[in-house]
Amino acid sequence: MLDTLLPAAASLLLAGLGARLAVAGWREVEATRTARRSAEAERALLSARVAEIAERRAREREKAERTWDGFRKFVVARKVLEARDTRSFYLEPHDRRPLPGFNPGQYLTFKLNIPGQPKPVTRCYSLSDAPRAEYFRVTIKRVGSPPGKPEIPPGVSSCFFHDDLEVGDIVDVRAPSGAFWLDPADTTPVVLIGGGVGLTPVLSMLNAIVDADARRAVWFFYGVRNGAEHAMADHLAAVAARNPNVSMNVCYSDPEPGEAPGERFQHAERVSVDLIRRVVGDMASPHFYLCGPPPMMKSVVEGLGAAGVEPGRIHHEAFGPASVKGAAPPAATAPAPAGELAVVFARSGKRVAWNGAATILEMAEAAGIAMDSGCRAGNCGSCTTAVRRGEVGYAGKPGADIAPGSCLACVGLPRSEVEVDA
Repeated sequence: MLDTLLPAAASLLLAGLGARLAVAGWREVEATRTARRSAEAERALLSARVAEIAERRAREREKAERTWDGFRKFVVARKVLEARDTRSFYLEPHDRRPLPGFNPGQYLTFKLNIPGQPKPVTRCYSLSDAPRAEYFRVTIKRVGSPPGKPEIPPGVSSCFFHDDLEVGDIVDVRAPSGAFWLDPADTTPVVLIGGGVGLTPVLSMLNAIVDADARRAVWFFYGVRNGAEHAMADHLAAVAARNPNVSMNVCYSDPEPGEAPGERFQHAERVSVDLIRRVVGDMASPHFYLCGPPPMMKSVVEGLGAAGVEPGRIHHEAFGPASVKGAAPPAATAPAPAGELAVVFARSGKRVAWNGAATILEMAEAAGIAMDSGCRAGNCGSCTTAVRRGEVGYAGKPGADIAPGSCLACVGLPRSEVEVDA
C-alpha cells in the first residue's frame, strides 16, 4: 500500500511544484511584458514631448527669422467694406518675403505720411484675422466728427485709411506686437467680448481657435447699435453654424424697425455682465478677453470683478487717449511748490508741476512740447523717451517693452522729480 501511495504523492508534489514554477514563470513573463510596455509608453511620451518642444522651437525660430526691426513696406492688396464706416485692409509684403506668425489679439503699428500733417502719424490697429501666410488684415472704423459738433475734427488716421488709401498704395508697418492675446491651442473655456470696432482683436482670437480645431468652449459677445454697424455678419454666422463649441451672442442696443433677434443677432440689448451671466452660467471657469469703447470696458471689467471673477482671468485692451485715465491739464510753466513732484523737459527747458494724475505726455502737450506718440495706451512704444534722472511708474503693466533708462511717456507717471530728454 505504502509502495503505491509514495509514487502518487511524489507525482502530486512534482505536479504542484511544476504548476507553481509555471505560474511564477508566467508572472515573470507578464512582469517583463508590463515593464516593456511601460518603458515603451514612457519612450513614446518622451518622444512626443521632444517633438512638441522641437516643433515649438521651430515655430519660434521661423517667427524670429521672418520678423523685422523698424518699419517694413506693405501693399494694400484689398479694401473691403464690412459695415457702415468700417473697412478691412488686406496688406501684403512689398518685398514678397514670408510673413511671421503672431499671437491672436496683437496689433500692427503704422507710420503714415498723411498730407497736411507736419510729420508722420503713428497709429496702432489690431489684426482682425488669424495668422495667414499671405497677408495681414486690419479692420478700421472711420471716425468722423461727433454729431452736432463739427468743431471737433474727424480722426486723422482712420479718415486717411478710408478716404485716401487705395489698392496698390504702400504703407510702413512694424511687426505684430502687444501683450493682449491668447493661445488658440489652449483648452480653457473662454469668453470673447467686443464692442464696436473692438471686435477686431477678439475676432482674430475666434478665428485662430477655429483654425486650430480646438474644441474649447467659446462664448462670443459682440455689441453694436444695429445691423448697419454689424461687421463680419456672414462670417460670424458661418463660424457659429460650423462650430457647436462656439456660442454666438451678437447684441443690437438700438435695432432698426424690422430687426428682431434671430440668426443674424441674438439679443436686443447692450453687452452687459448680467447678459454674460445668463448665457455663460458658471463664471468661475472661463477666461474673459474684451476690447471696446471705454464705457463698456469700464462697466464690464467692474461687473466681472463684482461677480467674483478673479482679476487674473480678466484680460482687456483699448487704444486711444480715452483708454488712459484722464487728467486735468497741469500747470504748464509754473514752478513746482516745495515737495511737489514735477517733470523737467531737458531739451525744451521747461519744468512742469504734476497735478497728481496727468501722464508725462499730457504734461508735455499742455506745455506746448512736441513728443512722438501713437496708441496713447502704452502699447506701441512710439512715445519711448529717455529718462535722465528720477523714477517713472505706471498704473498698470504696459503692453510695449520698456528699454532700460527709458519710459513710455503716454502712460508714464512721475514717482519722483523726473527729467526726460524732450
